[in-house]
Amino acid sequence: MRGSEFAELRAFAAIVEHGSFARAAAQLGMSASALSQTLRNLESRLGLRLLNRTTRSVAPTEAGAQMLARLLPAIAEIDAAVEQAVNQRQQPTGRLRLNVTRVAALHCLAPMIGPFHRQYPDITLDLNVEDRLVDIVAGGFDAGVRLHEKLPKDMVAIKLGGDLRMRVVASPDYLARHGRPQTPRELRDHRCLNCRWPTSGTLYRWEFERDGEALEVAVAGPVIVDEPEILVQAALDGVGIAYLFEHQVAAGLAEGRLLPLLEAWSPPFPGFYLYYPANRQMPRPLRAFIDFARQQQRAEP
Repeated sequence: MRGSEFAELRAFAAIVEHGSFARAAAQLGMSASALSQTLRNLESRLGLRLLNRTTRSVAPTEAGAQMLARLLPAIAEIDAAVEQAVNQRQQPTGRLRLNVTRVAALHCLAPMIGPFHRQYPDITLDLNVEDRLVDIVAGGFDAGVRLHEKLPKDMVAIKLGGDLRMRVVASPDYLARHGRPQTPRELRDHRCLNCRWPTSGTLYRWEFERDGEALEVAVAGPVIVDEPEILVQAALDGVGIAYLFEHQVAAGLAEGRLLPLLEAWSPPFPGFYLYYPANRQMPRPLRAFIDFARQQQRAEP
């Protein structure tokens, strides 16, 4: 198809869409007389009358309506292809506002900041770090990052990174003085290091699972915090037993300064997810971040 022929077809579709030569000509950036001549050229070339025209209205003939039904999807597909090519050429810009938990910010997002900035230097990554659950729409955020179990049900969710695992740990000194628990329920007889939920203020009940059996244990001990990272040092110092993310205690385990407990009761679980509203037009910075996150997922071994 020659370019002039495609221009004629697009002109025909615009006339029907607007129901007016004048309005269609304004959209196409040409005069009404030139548009009328373009349509006459198309009808002459096809040997068909495509439009019924009166002084008050313009409507497609039967043949014109049939052709238009097949023509519109093709034009839409061409427009989409052109837009995609332009979007790939133009570097996304603007601000991306994310609401994330502290653990997600440190463990999941911090390693992504450098590579993301190198790929999208014109996007400002604005991270709001807080552990309480918020309404990201009401808060003006483009997206949030939370554990899978905390995701709102009406959101689109995309996995960030791999699965996570919690580890029960204690120092060799603590175990030498107090013994080693063999089941989660025996933790009630030990000095455990507690965390407080930032949203409700209640203490976290340690969650375990083995062979389909799930249980929660309310523990007690000498320390209660609302910042779990503090408990790493407390566990290393032999203050008590801690229940923390694997990455938080990996160094202590590798060095032998912490020992693992109840391993069969702490299987991996789905990790962090990026989530955003399904019924909104997606900002280009968010689209870029999603594409980047998926590239990172594919690159992981």
